[in-house]
Amino acid sequence: MTGKVLAVAAAAALLAGCGGGSSQIVPGAAGAKAPAGRHLTMLSRFTAVGPNGSVLRIFPTREALANQPLGVGGGAGPLLYGGGQVQTAPKLYVVFWGSGWNSSSGDPNGVMPLLKSFYAAIGGSKWLNSVTQYTQSGGTHAGNAGGILAGSYVDTTSSPLPVPQDSDIAAEAVKAAMHFGDYSASASYVVALPHDTIPIGFMAEYCAWHSSTAAAGGTIAYTNLPYMPDAGSSCGQGTVNSPGTLDGVSIVAGHEQGETETDPQPSTGWVDASGNENGDKCAWTGLENNPNAGGYPTQPLWSNAGLTCVQSY
Repeated sequence: MTGKVLAVAAAAALLAGCGGGSSQIVPGAAGAKAPAGRHLTMLSRFTAVGPNGSVLRIFPTREALANQPLGVGGGAGPLLYGGGQVQTAPKLYVVFWGSGWNSSSGDPNGVMPLLKSFYAAIGGSKWLNSVTQYTQSGGTHAGNAGGILAGSYVDTTSSPLPVPQDSDIAAEAVKAAMHFGDYSASASYVVALPHDTIPIGFMAEYCAWHSSTAAAGGTIAYTNLPYMPDAGSSCGQGTVNSPGTLDGVSIVAGHEQGETETDPQPSTGWVDASGNENGDKCAWTGLENNPNAGGYPTQPLWSNAGLTCVQSY
């Protein structure tokens, strides 16, 4: 579902109602600027509506949460089941959008190899295992049986606009689903954007977001993953390592993956009474080079079992 007027109203109704990195926040990177005056419509600090009406579950920048407690922890209580699906056998597909990914100008910091290595490492990991406590109707648990990275490719048949909208990213996810042919509830599509591609709201409001959209073979879950080094420390650079240029890549990608597996069609899966997902409740807290996630920097995910944020389960 793309979440047009009715979905926005439903989301608004639903949403009314662990120690991290300490480096100085220095937003942005040379050559990349957030478009002035281009913003999302915020329903809550973790939910927004895009220009074309999509309901987006955003991961706010560190500045966006700077005047609020980082993470919400147990403040809104445990995650509650909304009656929808979880990903019982997660399969993750990554489309690196645009021929720029094949050049140093499109990937000057080496995001592509790190992202693929990170995704390959977390399937079956103790870090991601906390998702398995969450079930769907009938009692089937979210899965963490092993490798989740099912495929990746560089889409050179088109390139993103310099400032893509939510509908552009959704269309690319649909295109990727056609490429791989997996429309199952457990499939998710990550649209990775190259350097200097700044979707509306990136750096100003969020680091990434996930949503769902209609495709020919069924509703698919997908993630908008911009080029994290462009946002500097706003999206995690240097929060764990020094200089830590790529710290934010795994922190943000992991946050979105944990949420997608437990709430693939926002917000019908597992969210707390304030609408926060398992990543939101631990946002920008407890950051570390996690031995339970291949040694990559990660944030914790929320565990109902212990009512706390965990890096291992």
